[in-house]
Amino acid sequence: MADDKNVQDGRDRAQIDGNSDYELDYVAQKHGVSREQIREAIQAVGNTREAVEAYLKK
Repeated sequence: MADDKNVQDGRDRAQIDGNSDYELDYVAQKHGVSREQIREAIQAVGNTREAVEAYLKK
């Protein structure tokens, strides 16, 4: 059965969930850094993907 596009689950893909090990691992692997560095970036600049990526590029 196809997914119902009218039902949304509330996830915001523009943000990183700092409590989700899976999401932290994904972002860490994508940028070649550790999970702890992602947590530090989130604490420093917030949890938006754009801000975290900019912080990691510094």
